[in-house]
Amino acid sequence: MTAVLPNRLVDQFELGLDAPICLTWELTYACNLSCVHCLSSSGRRDPRELSTEQCKAVIDELERMQIFYVNIGGGEPTVRGDFWDLVEYATAHHVGVKFSTNGVRITPAVAVKLAASDYVDVQISLDGATAEVNDAVRGEGSFAMAIRALENLSAAGFGDAKISVVATRHNIDQLDDFKALADGYGATLRITRLRPSGRGADVWEDLHPRAEQQRALYDWLVAHGEGVLTGDSFFHLAAYGAALPGLNLCGAGRVVCLIDPVGDVYACPFAIHEQFLAGNVLDDGGFAAVWRSSELFRELRAPSTGGACAKCGHFDACRGGCMAAKFFTGLPLDGPDPECVRGLGEPALAADRVVPKPGADHSRPIPLTVVTRPPKRACDSDPLTGRG
Repeated sequence: MTAVLPNRLVDQFELGLDAPICLTWELTYACNLSCVHCLSSSGRRDPRELSTEQCKAVIDELERMQIFYVNIGGGEPTVRGDFWDLVEYATAHHVGVKFSTNGVRITPAVAVKLAASDYVDVQISLDGATAEVNDAVRGEGSFAMAIRALENLSAAGFGDAKISVVATRHNIDQLDDFKALADGYGATLRITRLRPSGRGADVWEDLHPRAEQQRALYDWLVAHGEGVLTGDSFFHLAAYGAALPGLNLCGAGRVVCLIDPVGDVYACPFAIHEQFLAGNVLDDGGFAAVWRSSELFRELRAPSTGGACAKCGHFDACRGGCMAAKFFTGLPLDGPDPECVRGLGEPALAADRVVPKPGADHSRPIPLTVVTRPPKRACDSDPLTGRG
């Protein structure tokens, strides 16, 4: 933090904070599903993933940094044999847990246990309000699995579960259905943007919402105000009019970062690439040293001129859009978002460009197309073994 604080809160955030507001921690790359848009290309376990004791040491450090909660994901985090132990350890050490799951391990007994905790939030991933739409992206049977988890949580009296939806061109017309589904289970709807990260890079052209759908999404979010969460995914839509609720800026390395299963720290959950690697929690000084002293994070926290977008009358609202979306479509980081609502990203997308390859791929050998790929069972026999 600087000695003299800027007047606006958003300016303080841009310069970085002593600890992240939103810390995502992917505990494992192992997953029972093979979603075609998976941002971390999950499927197989990385044999180098942090041990239970190393994870607990990280939690101890988060407690010392007064990080009040951590967003746990994967992969499918619940397939780690020590997952529930780590959740209990975190909450006992004043670090709340928000975890994302496809629902595979949310049994009635687990739901009762979760309902008894005041420090755990559960987010069920669902990318279609019908099995037809959802399962084409996430795999046959995944819709039923998610609904079963929601039913178990509701029956156990779990308060305010989240239904997390990645917006695609195939589910934009289901927004009302998603909201009704959430209301029916006493849950909150969360809608996030599709990024061309991980396996998402291979299907982004086919899945990202068209321009007219972007407008429909913006109008719908404005109409539903504070009742729907967005995780600040859609600040690039602010050029349509009023800004959506939220921080509305790229928080990468400023208020947001990611710890991956082997302890590597990246500036953003959607930018898993060596260019955005800041360090590792096992390095001297641990996570705190990476967050506070990383040269990459210092660069990201430096005042920005706005680049090619600075002269746009909407720059203060959209901030040039998403860093990860630009990077993984081969666009300059100081240029317009590929989904710029004023169309300024279209010429850049039409021009010759070098598209970076995503980071490590943990996928099982499957075709990366938007088709139904049924898993043989709700959870592969042992996703932690690393076998396909």
